[in-house]
Amino acid sequence: MQNVIGDSFRGATWVALHNGGGTGFGQAINGGFGMFLDGSTKADENIQQMLYWDVINGVSRRSWSGNSNARQTVERAMADEPKLKVTLPNDLSEECIKKLSL
Repeated sequence: MQNVIGDSFRGATWVALHNGGGTGFGQAINGGFGMFLDGSTKADENIQQMLYWDVINGVSRRSWSGNSNARQTVERAMADEPKLKVTLPNDLSEECIKKLSL
């Protein structure tokens, strides 16, 4: 859902939200996009903005779920692009989680 919304105002020609995505109807909502590439400078700018957003947003979500490689990738991307700001997850130790009695 997040990617589709971001793609929609970063230059995608069309976006779609749909059910399924390989998990079975009703089990997930997935999004997709299409982009008309006509060789123009504007199309080049749009594809760079949109694909950067689309990929970094996906990697960020994986980082938030605890994937350490994704977190390293996000940290590297933020170092390379000063305008990129991603909230990094706070890791909790097993001891801390046990204290919470969850």
